[in-house]
Amino acid sequence: MAKKQVETVAKQTVEQELTLLYKLQETDSKIDEIQRLRGELPLEVKDLEDELAGLDTRISKAQEDIAQKEKDIVARNEEIKDAEAQIKKYEEDQRQVRNNREFDAIDKEIEFQNLTIELAQKRIKEYKAEIEKKKQQLDEAKNKYNERKFDLTAKETELNTIINETKAEEYHLKAQAEQITSTIEERLVVAYGRLRHNARNGLAIAIVERDACGGCFNKIPPQRQLDIKSHKKIIVCEYCGRILVDKDLVSQTEATENA
Repeated sequence: MAKKQVETVAKQTVEQELTLLYKLQETDSKIDEIQRLRGELPLEVKDLEDELAGLDTRISKAQEDIAQKEKDIVARNEEIKDAEAQIKKYEEDQRQVRNNREFDAIDKEIEFQNLTIELAQKRIKEYKAEIEKKKQQLDEAKNKYNERKFDLTAKETELNTIINETKAEEYHLKAQAEQITSTIEERLVVAYGRLRHNARNGLAIAIVERDACGGCFNKIPPQRQLDIKSHKKIIVCEYCGRILVDKDLVSQTEATENA
């Protein structure tokens, strides 16, 4: 089958190759038009998905931070309880001391425990302030997440509607483009693909209109136009590099398709 296909391709005349290339361009342009209908929607959907993933991470981190600060508050409260218990014990011991030296030593221990309580209370106050700040950030992130989730659902619905409406046509056109490509000489397919990739509008085949290239609109010399009309060789625009075809070839192709 592959050998037969190669033989078929080898027998194509330049005019046939140009006709096939024009048909391929026509088909690819229709596919481009379908994809243009989707516009920026695929990118917008991807951006929203990325933003939601970032917000989800931010929400999880804020929740973890709040949980950790709450644990820290519990730990500091335990420190306060322990310190208060120590103070109570030291105060009882202080009543039983026999000299000023022992009294002063215990007094220093009580002072240290009071400082521990003050520091723990200060830290608890800081933790609570941080928790409030984190809760505010968490609420903002959640609200933004819900807004973006709503936007994503709307964009996905819009995109899916367009895809469903054009899916069958796009599938048919892609199959058609594949079939046409299989009948064209490989070097021309490669050149065509390169031109399409480099062209802003995906136009690799340009029709000569009003003595100018239909791709870049630069004037084509009369002799070159005659060469294009002869269909004896493939002529490219000397300005933009697109493959040029004349209106007669286009008319013949369209007449054949409509017959």
